Amino acid sequence: MKKNYLFITVFFSGMTALAVELSASRLIGNVYGSSNLVWASVIGLILIYLTVGYWLGGKFADKHPDFRTFYRILLWGSLMVGLVPIISRPLLRWSSSAFDLLQMGILVGAFVTILILFVIPVTLIGMVSPFALKLSIKDTQTAGKTAGKLSAISTLGSFIGTFLPVLVLIPLMGTYRTFLFFSSLLMLIAIGGYWIFVGVKPWLPYAWMPVVLLFLWFFGAAGSDKATQNLIYETESSYNYIQVIEDRSYRYLRLNEGQGLHSIYHATELNYQGPWSQVLVAPFFTAATYDMDSLDRMAIVGLAAGTTARQVNAVYDDVQIDGFEIDPKIVDVGRTYFDMNAENLEVFVEDGRWGLNHAEAYYDVISIDAYRPPYIPWHMTTVEFFQIVYDRLSPEGVMVINIGRSPLDRTLVNDLGTTIRQVFPTIFAMDLPSSFNTMVFATKQPGSWDNFVENFKALQNDDIHPLLMDAMATTIYHKAPTPDLTQVYTDDRTPIEWVTNKIVLDFILSGEIGNME
Repeated sequence: MKKNYLFITVFFSGMTALAVELSASRLIGNVYGSSNLVWASVIGLILIYLTVGYWLGGKFADKHPDFRTFYRILLWGSLMVGLVPIISRPLLRWSSSAFDLLQMGILVGAFVTILILFVIPVTLIGMVSPFALKLSIKDTQTAGKTAGKLSAISTLGSFIGTFLPVLVLIPLMGTYRTFLFFSSLLMLIAIGGYWIFVGVKPWLPYAWMPVVLLFLWFFGAAGSDKATQNLIYETESSYNYIQVIEDRSYRYLRLNEGQGLHSIYHATELNYQGPWSQVLVAPFFTAATYDMDSLDRMAIVGLAAGTTARQVNAVYDDVQIDGFEIDPKIVDVGRTYFDMNAENLEVFVEDGRWGLNHAEAYYDVISIDAYRPPYIPWHMTTVEFFQIVYDRLSPEGVMVINIGRSPLDRTLVNDLGTTIRQVFPTIFAMDLPSSFNTMVFATKQPGSWDNFVENFKALQNDDIHPLLMDAMATTIYHKAPTPDLTQVYTDDRTPIEWVTNKIVLDFILSGEIGNME
C-alpha cells in the first residue's frame, strides 16, 4: 500500500510538472504572445529549474531519507503552484499596459520577473523523483527495476499533464484555475502521503495550506486577466485568450497579447481602414470591365469574427462565403458580439489548409489572413500550400494574403512573394497605410495594374458601394513594388519564425519603436 502510494505521488508530480510548463506558456502568452521566443524562454527556464530540482532532490534525499521531508517538500511545492498565477497577475496587468504603449524596458523586466516566479514551485516538484527513488530502493539488486518503474510512471503522468490543461482545463476553467486545479490535486496527494507515512498530528502545522488554496479558489482568480479598458467579454480556448472590447459603439476582437485587431464591428459603419476591405478589390486585377456579378463563391481562411465576410456581403450580391476558423470559441464570439450570422456564410471549424485541401468547391477569391501575431502559420507559407490554393480557385480566381513587415524590412513580403510566384503567373502588392501589413494579390490568369486602374475608372460610372471604391483608391495610391525574388519556402524548409523574429528584433533595436505615435 505504502509503496504504491509513493508511485501515485510520482505520477501526479510528473503530471503537475508538465501541466505547469504548458500553463505557464499560456499564462505568459496572454500578454506576450505565443512566439517561439516566448516558448523557448519558458521551456528552457522550466528545464533549468527541473534540473536544479533533480540535483537538490538527490542531495536532500541522501541527507534526510525520510517521508516527512519528502512530503513537506511536496506540500510547499503544491502551494507555490497555486500562488504563482495570483502573484503574477498584477505583473501581467502592468505588462499588458506596457505592451499597448510598446514600453520595451518594462516588458522585458516584467517578463523576466514572471519567469523567476516559477523557480520555487518547479524546483520543488523536480526534487520529487530522485527523492522517491531513494525512498523506494531497499535492495540494490532491484535498483534498476525500481528506477525504471519510477521513471515510467513519472513520464506517463507528464504525458497526461501535457494534454489535460490545453485540451480540457484551460478552455473549461481558464489559466488561473488550471494552476489551482493542479496545485490542489498535488496538495491532496501530499496531505495523503503525510497522513500515511508520517501521521495526521505532525501534519497539523501545515493545515493552513489547503485553506489558502480554498480561499484562492473562491476569491483569488476574480477579475479580468488584463487591465483592459472597455472590456465586455473575455474567455480562453484551446488556442487563444480572447477579448472583446467595445469603444464608442465599435467592437474589437483581440487575441492573446492583443497587438492585432482580428475583427471590428459597428452596427452601421463598414469602413475600418484595415486589411479586411482590401480583400474586396482582389477580382479587379483580371481583365478590364470586371462584372460585379461574377463573384459567386469566396473562401476566407482566418475568418475570425467575420469582418471581411460582412463587408463582402455589403458590396457584392449573392455570394456564397466559406469561412475557415480553427477556434470554435472565436466563432461563438463572432456570432454573439459581431453579428456573424449571415445565411450565405458557412463556417468550417478546422485548419484552413486542411479545409481547402478537402474542399469540393472552387472559389473566385481566396483570402488568407490567419495570423497568430507575429507569425503566419508556417504551413500556410509554402509552395505546397499555395498550390492547394491555386487548385481550389476558379479559372479567373485570385488569392489575397496579408503579410507582415516593418518599415525597415520587407524580407517576409519578398520571400512569400517569391514562393507564390512559383505557382501563380502574376502577383501584385500594396502597403496598407498606417500599419505593418502588405497585401499581396496573386491571379490565376495573367493580370496587370492597368487592368486594375481601368476597372476602377469603369466602376466610377456605376452605383458601386463606397467601401469598394475607397478600397480600390487605397490600393492604387499605396501600390508597392513587385516583391524581390529571394528564397522559396517549402514544407521541408520554412524559416518563417527565424525571419519574423529578425524583423521584430531589428525593428526594436533600431529605436524606431520609440518614434511611433
